[in-house]
Amino acid sequence: MLWLSGCLLIFGFAIGGTVASELAKIVGPNACAECHKQETEAWKGTHHFKTFREMPRRKEANEIAEKMGVQRIRSESLCLTCHYTVQEKESKSQAIAGISCESCHSPGEDWIKVHSQYSGKTEKTETKAEAEARWKLADSKGMIRPSSLYRLARNCYSCHVVPQEDLVNKGGHTAGSAFELVSWSQGEVRHNTWHSKGKQNVPASAARKRMLYLVGLGVELETSIRAVSRATVRKRYAFEMAKRVDRARKQLAVAAKALPNVPEIAKMVDYAYSAGLKLNNERFLTTAADGISKALASIPEKYDGSTMAGLDSLIPAPDKFKGTVREASPTN
Repeated sequence: MLWLSGCLLIFGFAIGGTVASELAKIVGPNACAECHKQETEAWKGTHHFKTFREMPRRKEANEIAEKMGVQRIRSESLCLTCHYTVQEKESKSQAIAGISCESCHSPGEDWIKVHSQYSGKTEKTETKAEAEARWKLADSKGMIRPSSLYRLARNCYSCHVVPQEDLVNKGGHTAGSAFELVSWSQGEVRHNTWHSKGKQNVPASAARKRMLYLVGLGVELETSIRAVSRATVRKRYAFEMAKRVDRARKQLAVAAKALPNVPEIAKMVDYAYSAGLKLNNERFLTTAADGISKALASIPEKYDGSTMAGLDSLIPAPDKFKGTVREASPTN
């Protein structure tokens, strides 16, 4: 598993990080914790976990809620969208946790047993071919694994770049976090302990960090352009999103010069400048975002980061990581 930072919301209606029609498929973090004990302990030390209890008590959260006409933060969809994991039972939706496993890996009902049952055998007796088939089946049922870097990143940015105009313009909510995929994924949310049997919380390799940096920057650009395309008034939301676009495309242009052997980056930059950052330009901005999406999604399929050393000077160092990494427990 890999908790990054964010939720499953790609500019559609969602509750608790998950598209509304999928709420009944949420199994909850306790189902994951049965096997992923160390990963769960890492999660419990994060802001993702703490938001369940702490957010309703925060002064700024309640001020925003009042402006938006929200009376109960933990029971109204405006806040549930990105800050909670919501489960539906008997046609009733209920927040059961903060941002948790399924916020990033998708609702688990269809894939949780598939991914964990070793093809009906044991970890030691399952063949490599059987394991590959099992993971392929889990993927087809909706599981988002760490290798699905683009999909994971989109989950993060779908909430860290706020998708609701009124929430910013009317409610006074920030337009998004100062989010960067390496520094956030390698900080407090890192829980890479599975393959070491809980003995180490392994940091991402240099190649993995290069991919995180590049894909994260591309998704920041794509998501911000889509936000600008949906802005309706010349107010804070539109201005802040345009700033995010401009910053991301400039950073990508630097990355393109550093990696001339990855032409997809320059292609994304071209798309980013192909449409004006203005209101009533949704058609052209959406076309630009779609072009960026297509080019970006192909990068993890073609590259693994091993030939991207040119990015190393651009990637945040450990002192920039968000929060404190949990060291793995010496015992399972």
